[in-house]
Amino acid sequence: MLSASDFTIGIEEEYLLVERASGALAVEPPEAMLAECEGLVGGQVNPEFLKCQIEVSTRVSRNLGELRTDLVGLRRAVADVAARHDLAPIAASTHPFARWSDQRHTEKERYDRLAKDLAGVARRLIICGMHVHIGIPDEDLRIDLMNQVSYFLPHLLALSTSSPFWQGEESGLQSYRLSVFDSLPRTGLPERFESWGEYQRMVSRLMQAGLIEDASKLWWDIRPSARYPTLELRVTDVCTRLDDGLCIAALYLCLLSMLLRLRQKNQRWRVYANTLIDENRWLAQRYGIAGNLVDFGKGVAMPYAGLLEELIELTREEAAGLGCLAEVERARGILARGTSAQRQLHVYRAALDSGQDKAAALRAVVDWLAAETVNFEIPA
Repeated sequence: MLSASDFTIGIEEEYLLVERASGALAVEPPEAMLAECEGLVGGQVNPEFLKCQIEVSTRVSRNLGELRTDLVGLRRAVADVAARHDLAPIAASTHPFARWSDQRHTEKERYDRLAKDLAGVARRLIICGMHVHIGIPDEDLRIDLMNQVSYFLPHLLALSTSSPFWQGEESGLQSYRLSVFDSLPRTGLPERFESWGEYQRMVSRLMQAGLIEDASKLWWDIRPSARYPTLELRVTDVCTRLDDGLCIAALYLCLLSMLLRLRQKNQRWRVYANTLIDENRWLAQRYGIAGNLVDFGKGVAMPYAGLLEELIELTREEAAGLGCLAEVERARGILARGTSAQRQLHVYRAALDSGQDKAAALRAVVDWLAAETVNFEIPA
């Protein structure tokens, strides 16, 4: 019988590359930089859609300790190589003041086709995310767990928010990234499927009609990966602090493990209409951890802090069994310290209050992001 200890885990993170001298995005980073990164960590560093972006992918890990070691090595390698080219990576889902119209996409067949198909929508994609993969060999189980865990996606999004700015302005949102990403087709919450076969039939129809080449063009908040036997979490912003991202990965792993335990007792989490979950998704996008989410079992809006405590208790058995209780409980630290989005806004407003002009205050945010991206100290 499959158990939670059989699950594997991996993370993909996307970073923006900035010029150390100006804080601006690196519109044309040197090609040699990527080659140097690949030389240090093999195939774990890749270009992204825009030239100003870079992606790292951890190896398949059996636990959070392995995952952290790998991710620290990847962030450090990218930062060290970037520094030799007077650049720095920032783990944030939007840049505080960059203009999308100034960016150029990577010259690669896949990206050329994407730019052509999505036209002006694609050119706005100066956004970065974090994708968490949980290895689940059973295909029908992957679909069943996707249906159930979708309820918790807004809770995870709220903890991850790192995109409060857009083109030099406060957006008023904690995750402006989703507003940009949702302009693409086939995004948002996934459809509900009764089986792997039903999912495959839908993918086949889209492919036969020439609408997509494969299932990787389904850009849902969570999806069965088209490349790996995993259930891929995609709704979250990339976390500036590495250990915040690991906290969210641990919560996601434990939620799936909890749902597996219920399933093996012939129990399950209630599946709610996407319209209802979308309301929580918007609240998380707009207010992050500072607002309310709706507890649809009780039918009332509740402060996020209270819901987080319930989430920690709900997954405590799994977290203890999988050896990641400390990572899960670190969510309280995010709540106390603030998400990246909240802290970026604090840096910005503090700079303005000190008499700096808007441009200098935005630059201060970039400097803070660059420093925090390589801050690997484990928070209390």
